[in-house]
Amino acid sequence: MAFKDIYGHEKQIRILRQAMSSNRIAHAYLFYGMEGIGKRSTALVFAKALNCREGRGEACGHCSSCLKADHGNHPDLRIIEPAGQSIRGQEIREIQQQMAFRPFEGGWRTFILVDAEKMNSTAANALLKTLEEPTPLNILILVSSRPYRFPLTVVSRCQPLRFNPLTRETVDLYLQERLSVPADTARLLAASSGGSIGRAIEMNDEDYLSVRNEMLEQVMGPQRQDPLRLFSIIHAFGQERKDILERLDILRACFRDALVFKETGMIHYLFNQDRAPEIQSFARAHSAADLLKNIRIVDRAYGAIDQNANKSLTLEAMMFRLTPKS
Repeated sequence: MAFKDIYGHEKQIRILRQAMSSNRIAHAYLFYGMEGIGKRSTALVFAKALNCREGRGEACGHCSSCLKADHGNHPDLRIIEPAGQSIRGQEIREIQQQMAFRPFEGGWRTFILVDAEKMNSTAANALLKTLEEPTPLNILILVSSRPYRFPLTVVSRCQPLRFNPLTRETVDLYLQERLSVPADTARLLAASSGGSIGRAIEMNDEDYLSVRNEMLEQVMGPQRQDPLRLFSIIHAFGQERKDILERLDILRACFRDALVFKETGMIHYLFNQDRAPEIQSFARAHSAADLLKNIRIVDRAYGAIDQNANKSLTLEAMMFRLTPKS
């Protein structure tokens, strides 16, 4: 993979290329943005390009350095991921030990910390010391979808590079070109992905559309005014945190689509364009203020469950707070 193979993020790639061409490479970067949009891939390509034998600001893909990086055995490229729920202090100390020596192959040594916000306090303190005392030819790239969890002392010592959600068209193109997803399905997945290729891939693998249709029927279908439907919706969320968060995303998108249609009257902007008639009917039955309130209620429930709150209590409280006839 090279920069030209990355979908979107032209501005971010241009910044990294300019840093290489001017030889003004930061000792630490923070690549942040939502999950599944290409932050890790961009970090890997950047590391490859820095050590590519062609030296043209791009990873050629066929020199010895690029091939080693592609096969995961480059001595000057290390990827650190959470072991279980966290990145531990020992892993940061190992980085410090390696930084004491020159890169093996005479170029740059790059450490990519994936989900870097999961560092425990010991690791964060050790990393701070590393950031305060940078060593030549060593680069740290922190990759994170939750940068607000970092201590400010860590963030302030990195060059931040924000990665924005991808356009629907970009996600749609990726699904069709790389995964051969049929055009109609790719369009729906792209619209529901929120700009994340990773999310679109997950939805395609997990039969997301069936789950979505079930949720839409329960929330927007004819039985939506039945008081007992609250309990059937709660039951449909399941018990697994990942499944609950996925269904909360769907519920939030329902209210979001209804609000967008109510305010604009345009189907093109809907996530669930194939269910436009139900969304139009639902939008007419609710005020914009109620729809916005419901979005905020679901947002709070999502955040609570993402922080490991009690699932059943959170969902029950959410459902009873939603505007009647939702």
